Amino acid sequence: MARLLKVGITHGDINGISYEIILRTLSDERLTEICTPIIFGSAKLIGYFKKLFGIENFRFNIIKDATEAEEGVVNLVNISQEEFKVDLGLATPEAGRAALLSLDMATEALKNGEIDILVTAPINKHSIQSDDFHFAGHTEYLQDKLRDDSDDKALMILFNDSARVALVTTHLPLSHLPEAITQEKVLDTITRFDASLRKDFAIAGPRIAVLSLNPHNGDNGLIGNEEQTAIIPAIQEATQKGIICFGPFAADGFFGSGAYRKYDGIVAMYHDQGLAPFKVIADNKGVNFTAGLPFVRTSPDHGTGYDIAGRNIADETSLREAIYKGIDIYRNRVAYLQATHNPLRKQYVEKGADKTVDLTKESL
Repeated sequence: MARLLKVGITHGDINGISYEIILRTLSDERLTEICTPIIFGSAKLIGYFKKLFGIENFRFNIIKDATEAEEGVVNLVNISQEEFKVDLGLATPEAGRAALLSLDMATEALKNGEIDILVTAPINKHSIQSDDFHFAGHTEYLQDKLRDDSDDKALMILFNDSARVALVTTHLPLSHLPEAITQEKVLDTITRFDASLRKDFAIAGPRIAVLSLNPHNGDNGLIGNEEQTAIIPAIQEATQKGIICFGPFAADGFFGSGAYRKYDGIVAMYHDQGLAPFKVIADNKGVNFTAGLPFVRTSPDHGTGYDIAGRNIADETSLREAIYKGIDIYRNRVAYLQATHNPLRKQYVEKGADKTVDLTKESL
């Protein structure tokens, strides 16, 4: 019998809803039948939150590192023996330190092959900042820690079963957008998105829609010219490379009319342009995926939930979906790599001659 995939789960910001959604998700014993969950967290915090939320049926196995994980149970790598102070609903330096400790240990386990998939619970991007964390979010941190070579580049993709949205820019102030939207960057996003749709989502010949930056596609330059100078040329160049892409489309009409259903993927120019409508569409089932790296990382598509922390009303659906979809993506990658590892040589047989010509070799 093949071993179950090991899914490492960080505990995120301890003052938010992370432990609530982790405990509720992993309390379902069916999950341990399809994977081996490994929480990078604190046994003392689990005890605290079990009592707070009345989740008494939660059992877990404490291990030193992920190599000791047992199948059929929830495992915990105890990141520290100290007692972390919980201040529900507040952004505190201690919560940031606990979040980073969990993230660092889980990321190192992923790099070392001790876990197969990384699922990250939400962090507070301000409180986690330190001398060791100076990134705008998980995506930038993981790109720094996990890429194998300079060509590896993280691409943020938000998706569910009906829509997949990739971003040209991620955590960037709106005032910096015009200078960031270049033909090269838009083309790079389309190209990497196309590759991920094929490899990670098992979609052959994906159809990609590209959104405009300005309202009404810029009205032929009346309210912006990025469409003419960057986006349209990028679409044309991508099409010449064999990528099936269309646009640019004005975002309001594209989502409002339901046109997004006709495409396998959507390229948005900036964070809220793509993610605001997506989160309405996703209905608590959205997943954040970091494509473009040699490892699989997913997360829920929501934040720390400070406003409902400790109230016992958090919805764990997105975290559960992040685990399920992470497993799907891992398996899709394995199948893709197996199918493309040793491709058949390109050959043809010359008519009128018993001769096979290998097209992968230079002509004499």
